[in-house]
Amino acid sequence: MTTRLTIGPLDDGGRANVQVLAAAASAADGVAPLSEQPLLDLSSRDPDITHVVAHDEGGGVVGYAQIDRRGPAASAELVVHPQARRHGVGRTLLRTARRDASLPSRSGEPGQHGTLRVWAHGNLAAAQALAAAESLTVVRELRRMERTLNPASSSEELPWIPSVPMVIASLGPDSLVQAFQPGRDEEAWLTLNARAFAHHPEQGRLTLADLHARMAEEWFDAQGFFVVRGGGGPGGESIADDGPLVAAVWTKITPEARRTGSTGELYVLAVDPQAQGRGWGRRLTTLALASLRASGLTTAELWTDATNLAAVATYERAGFRTAATDVQYGPAAPSDSQGPAGNATIER
Repeated sequence: MTTRLTIGPLDDGGRANVQVLAAAASAADGVAPLSEQPLLDLSSRDPDITHVVAHDEGGGVVGYAQIDRRGPAASAELVVHPQARRHGVGRTLLRTARRDASLPSRSGEPGQHGTLRVWAHGNLAAAQALAAAESLTVVRELRRMERTLNPASSSEELPWIPSVPMVIASLGPDSLVQAFQPGRDEEAWLTLNARAFAHHPEQGRLTLADLHARMAEEWFDAQGFFVVRGGGGPGGESIADDGPLVAAVWTKITPEARRTGSTGELYVLAVDPQAQGRGWGRRLTTLALASLRASGLTTAELWTDATNLAAVATYERAGFRTAATDVQYGPAAPSDSQGPAGNATIER
């Protein structure tokens, strides 16, 4: 197959073509090939994001790669149409992405990345073969964990989920739990998020524009986004409702999940480093589960780094078990190791 590449920002038609391509791959593979951030960035014209579209002889879209050079390590996600596989399209996209990762963002600037990391959602056999052929190895593992919200009986493996009011009442008088309020809480939440995920390669660099992009999505519901203020004065003064946040938990329910009552997501759980060790992770996990169950859902899911042992242990104690794994491939080098912090990530 002769493949022609176009590189540059996508217009409306280009974005639609990539979305159709991704849907075809998802239907064939049983896993989405592109995570949430690249899908949001399909309209981006940021010079640190490159869009590469592969076309066949007739001009049809058979592949897509997005390279993101905004973080300390360049990353990419790519997808090949099921009917165009085993014709070198994936290798062409990968090699183009590796070259792009080393380029400067603007003329005259040195390139800051010498290597590239590539996500493989589901770590399918085709991705493993391509990585092996290009001498790449797994450098990061992201787990999707699940638990039922309606167990037949409570047990140590599936702890009981109380109601939302019961969870909030159990948090104690020294904390104020509120629904996220647009127009008031954006900067406070971003500050908390940056502190909680200071060492996380994606979540820690979330911007106000990124937050607003998610708030503009059809699934956003502030009533499922809880922020916690704490630290009342020694004299028992009330906690200001515009004070700094000590923790927050954000849930996500897509319109389809809300219609079918299927799976909701524990989207982001953040605890300020100075408030860690006080059980906030456990308590806010319970609050998220209670909120998702109150919305009529049957299953909860979340994503977390496999190396974040504290978060994995918290979620396992809450009844979550690993259901699937995404991996990131990169060159096998000691410098590729990272230790992401935080509890849950905005990856999908």
